[in-house]
Amino acid sequence: QVQLVESGGGLVQAGGSLRLACVDSGRTFGVKGMAWFRQAPGKEREFVARIGRSGDNIYYADSVKGRFTISRDNAKNTVYLQMSSLKPEDTAVYYCAASPPFKMPTEWAHDYASWGQGTQVTVSS
Repeated sequence: QVQLVESGGGLVQAGGSLRLACVDSGRTFGVKGMAWFRQAPGKEREFVARIGRSGDNIYYADSVKGRFTISRDNAKNTVYLQMSSLKPEDTAVYYCAASPPFKMPTEWAHDYASWGQGTQVTVSS
C-alpha cells in the first residue's frame, strides 16, 4: 500500500519561507503525477500545485503563483513545495497527493489515488 508522508510544516511569520516534503514509500513514484493541496479551517480542500512524473507539466494555483515552487526528486521518491513570501491566508493543512501510475496530474482532487496525512502550516501576521 502506498504511503505518503509529509513534513516541513510549522509556524512562520508573514513574509517567511518554508519547504514541505512528501516521501512516497511505494515503488512507482517515478511514474506518478504529484500535487499539493491545502485546506484551511472551514473551507474546502483547494489545489495548490502539480508536477508531472518527469518534473514537467508544472502548474500553480493563481493564489500561489510566483511565490511557491513545486519540484521532485525521483531518486528519493520525494516531492517538494518551496513556499516563499508567505501570507496569513496561506495558513492551512497541506496535503500531498499521488495520481494513479502513468496518469497526468490535474487540479482536481478526485483524480488522485493516494493522499498523505497532511502537515500544518501557520503564517502569523
